[in-house]
Amino acid sequence: MTTKHGIKRVALITGAAKGIGAAIADLLAQQGMHVLIGDIDETQAQEKADALTGAGLEASALRIDVGDPASVAAAFDVIDRRCGRCDIVVNNAGIAKTFPFVDFPLDSWRAHLAINVTGVLLCAQYGARRMMRERWGRIINIASVAGMRAVGVGRTGYGTSKAAVIGLTRQMAVELAEHGITANAVAPGPVDTPMTRVLHSDEFRQSYTDAIPMNRYGTPEEIAAAVAYLASDAAAYVTGIALPIDGGFLASGAR
Repeated sequence: MTTKHGIKRVALITGAAKGIGAAIADLLAQQGMHVLIGDIDETQAQEKADALTGAGLEASALRIDVGDPASVAAAFDVIDRRCGRCDIVVNNAGIAKTFPFVDFPLDSWRAHLAINVTGVLLCAQYGARRMMRERWGRIINIASVAGMRAVGVGRTGYGTSKAAVIGLTRQMAVELAEHGITANAVAPGPVDTPMTRVLHSDEFRQSYTDAIPMNRYGTPEEIAAAVAYLASDAAAYVTGIALPIDGGFLASGAR
């Protein structure tokens, strides 16, 4: 994917070393973008970038801790030196810790907000400043159906932070539209990733699956397909939405 002047677009994906982020990086690279594999684990990010370049695609690793404002600033300095532009930001990095509501630890609450919300804000701000120079940009924030309805118990930090991401996305969309920049959220239902394999017990996984009309978890590739659409020229008139990719979970009542 290139600009009207034939310059390859640059896409930063945070949390891209594995899971949904890695699938997004794969698809955007296959579509002709230079993808920046942003991750707190620099070794895994480099391995992912090497796998893509080994397949003849354009990718590079970038260490970024979205929960640390200094790390975000430093990462965008590297992007400026290395690429000179940033056309697409996919805010995928996040954490999910579960505790009963009345016992939810304050440090975990703060961590959810710092990483899942403030990290999205900062990466979008830095990215938008660069997109404004080109009068074109795409910001895609990975939210969750847990930000649209309560999903089980224990998700005080995660669900609240993802609801905040959806609200933040709408504010971005309103303020950035005049600059040719769209901002949208993708809200996955349960997706089979390394994180959910740890976080979801067998009992919870079965209960969640039973609540989904399609009777299965989604795949990272299905989330990536939605992100790729929102990152494309075809989605130029789409902004401010939160798109559930959930197998019908939100639409379903009692089953």
